[in-house]
Amino acid sequence: MTNVEIRSATEADLPAITEIYEHAVLTGTATFELIPPDLAEMTRRFESLIEGAYPYLVASLEGRAVGYAYAGPYRPRPAYRFTVEDSVYLQPAIHRRGIGTQLLQRLIAECEARGYRQMIAVIGDSANAGSIGVHSRTGFAMIGTHSDVGFKFGRWLDTVMMQRALGEGATTLPETP
Repeated sequence: MTNVEIRSATEADLPAITEIYEHAVLTGTATFELIPPDLAEMTRRFESLIEGAYPYLVASLEGRAVGYAYAGPYRPRPAYRFTVEDSVYLQPAIHRRGIGTQLLQRLIAECEARGYRQMIAVIGDSANAGSIGVHSRTGFAMIGTHSDVGFKFGRWLDTVMMQRALGEGATTLPETP
């Protein structure tokens, strides 16, 4: 594994995060967005997650953000309030160096510390072996595939659904406010 600093993201990281995500939108199938959001939109999304007290992390090598991960609400209805959905993106040059696994492990720990009980991964493209592998290595189980639900780059794409219990999962009742 690569020795990388994993820390909370700041607004100063957003230009690098925007660049990483732009590449993913324009060249990959991990996201089903077709037009990359600009820095203003990425800032709005970041602020919304931070205001909601969700973790947003960055992986830094030599002081430069090379990857990021965050958790956000799985669904807006209140019954889902103990379930989060994760996202992890990396610069292409640092794939297969263990950084995605490190980011996801830290994200899991941060979500557990906040009292979340389930994490859902919605993985774009059933051929996305890298993301499926990272999620499998960090304890996620396959829960299903939505076939042919996205259309990008002239072809139909699946989404793979994976899930992992956080903390005590569903073995105990959560503390409710």
